[in-house]
Amino acid sequence: MPALAQAGYRVLAPDQRGYGRTSRPERVEDYDMAHLTGDLAGMLDAFGLKDAVFAGHDWGGIVVWQMPLYRPDRVRGVIGLNTPFFPRTPIDPIAAMKAMRGESNYVVFFQKPGIADEILGRDAARTFRFFMRRKVVTAKEFAQAPQEAKNFELVHALQEDESTWRGDVLLDGDAMRYFVETYRRTGFTGGINWYRNLSRNWARSEGMEQKVRVPGLMIMAEDDVVLPPALTEGMERFVPDLERVLIRDCGHWTQQEKPEETNRAMIDWLKRRFG
Repeated sequence: MPALAQAGYRVLAPDQRGYGRTSRPERVEDYDMAHLTGDLAGMLDAFGLKDAVFAGHDWGGIVVWQMPLYRPDRVRGVIGLNTPFFPRTPIDPIAAMKAMRGESNYVVFFQKPGIADEILGRDAARTFRFFMRRKVVTAKEFAQAPQEAKNFELVHALQEDESTWRGDVLLDGDAMRYFVETYRRTGFTGGINWYRNLSRNWARSEGMEQKVRVPGLMIMAEDDVVLPPALTEGMERFVPDLERVLIRDCGHWTQQEKPEETNRAMIDWLKRRFG
């Protein structure tokens, strides 16, 4: 935020539904894509803004790429960090994930009410030490791993002895304390409910045009094995006005691992495309 502000841009960074200090509705259905994109449009209304360039990482990336589909009148451009535009799949995404990676894949496991919520919430500090790590695996190492090691059974791995975890803890000090204290207060259900709407989002998006008709910037991380650069292949069919930037020696947490490179890519694109 400071880098973008110093470059002359007004920056808003909301706590999204279910996270941080915002509301956490109880109904799972209240976390579907219509609600998530509606929240961002509502944020613009609250600040008296007609539209904006939206930037997001991981799940935030999914939402900002969907904004031009759900709320095209409110979007000037989209910046995706690691997360490409995912067009609507031919079959239910949970069924596809289950067939491809099994019942213990974290996305599939998250569909079970309350179970993952309790496991992640037992010890928020441990959970963040597990998930927020750098240099866990390179893309080359991951490609050479056996298939059973590629199923992302993250909830199970979280429960293994901490000495077996690869890589280094990414956050420390005030940043880590903020995450841990926040999730001790809120729990993890709100965030997990986003995953529990994947089938609903798929069903409700039938017939929706899969085309992003605003400029897009795709920032990729070389060693993100969850959202690898290869997933962006063919994106131009759905995002015709697309630019790409690859950040080397970077894993999943791009904005924390490589903040200067991320800021530079965003600001360069914004100045060229929007002044």
